[in-house]
Amino acid sequence: MRVGVHINRFNHPAGAPALGAELAAAGAAAEAAGVSWLSVMDHYFQMEFNGGAEDPMLEAYTTLSFLAAHTETVQLGALVTGVTYRHPGLLAKIATTLDVLSGGRATLGIGAAWYDREHEGLGVPFPPLAERFERLEETLRICLQMWDPAANGPFEGTHYRLAETLCVPAPVSSPHPEIMIGGSGEKKTLRLVARYGDACNLFATSPEEVTHKLDVLRGHCDTEGRDYDEIRKTVAYTGDPATEGDLEAFTWDITGYGKLGIDTVILAPRVGAPAEWIESFVAPAVERLAELD
Repeated sequence: MRVGVHINRFNHPAGAPALGAELAAAGAAAEAAGVSWLSVMDHYFQMEFNGGAEDPMLEAYTTLSFLAAHTETVQLGALVTGVTYRHPGLLAKIATTLDVLSGGRATLGIGAAWYDREHEGLGVPFPPLAERFERLEETLRICLQMWDPAANGPFEGTHYRLAETLCVPAPVSSPHPEIMIGGSGEKKTLRLVARYGDACNLFATSPEEVTHKLDVLRGHCDTEGRDYDEIRKTVAYTGDPATEGDLEAFTWDITGYGKLGIDTVILAPRVGAPAEWIESFVAPAVERLAELD
């Protein structure tokens, strides 16, 4: 099992002037530790349970581009982009740019969006949930069409209409940047994973719950005629042992996921200066998880 790091706080003790150097140090520490994945959240405002809207928040793709310039091997992505935040044609172009400039290390993490306050706060439309899922599926179709050089042409959907789907330069990743669909909804989200996703991201609630979600995903794959094993399975872990730096407790807690086919466990500490935490906790965690059967 591989280890990823999700940077979700930007409240550095020294304030905004220290963020650039801290993020560069975090990227260097992640690669030195053998981390395979580095992500940031895609929000306008900090989430309520993570400090609140008045806490600092950086724009996701600008931050990922900065991390791309300060890393060489780690996969980069947003965990995850809300479908309402950017027009899908522009989102495909943004993800392509990240992929090109990082040398093919971009993942398009995407979901249906949920944080109504930031939408209302900045005047971004926030349609009902059913419509957001409709927009999510159209966005996935648009991205795939834009990433197919032979498919340039109009796109006619219910919510989006594009006269052209031209995307030059094309992504470096082959056949296109990885698509990671975040969420565990059994009727819609996991069906979209089976239909369009290269990877999924679930919450590490319990091995039993994750087993159930993977069984649901397998059923959708059967319906869609998709090879279940083609989809990379990841879990986001936010348990106390990781935050507290208790490696033994973390190893015990995560062992139950090892036999489920989970490719990557993504650790998300709520600290504003993650570089030191990556060096002290994540580096030995990488070694421990590599040894799990």
